[in-house]
Amino acid sequence: MQIGNPGDPGLTSLLSGKEGGDRIMPPAWKGRLTVGSARSNPVDNIRAGVGYLLMRMANFRMDTVVDPNAKIEKVTVTASNNNLWHIARNTGTTVKNLQSLNPGITPAQLKPGMELKYQKASEQRVIFGWKTISASTVADLYNHANIYDYTRKLNYVFPRVGR
Repeated sequence: MQIGNPGDPGLTSLLSGKEGGDRIMPPAWKGRLTVGSARSNPVDNIRAGVGYLLMRMANFRMDTVVDPNAKIEKVTVTASNNNLWHIARNTGTTVKNLQSLNPGITPAQLKPGMELKYQKASEQRVIFGWKTISASTVADLYNHANIYDYTRKLNYVFPRVGR
């Protein structure tokens, strides 16, 4: 594994949060696992390597995530606030959340004076599944250089470390 070596983009990808590393690393590691710690501390280097591997093996999608501390509230439809997208934007939620809390509501049914339930929510990247972990998948997603050689090495190592 090359994580943390100069020129290897894996550590930057994991720590940037742009590719899903923020969904893999526990919140307590934020700020603790750094480029410097991964390069100087063998334990952090292994954490970073495993974190990057998990990030590459995860299947991500955008989905509504409800604020766990938010209460269900009500909003009144007005003439200028009469579509789900505007209501969602103005209340800090998503159209999907509005539809979930107000089943069966359609845009054509929205009339001024109508009350809709909402809860604070946002669109976020979430993990919805995992790629199959095998030597060839790891080699392909983790180390693109000489996939055959890397697969052969992983096939040697996997039975010895247990999965």
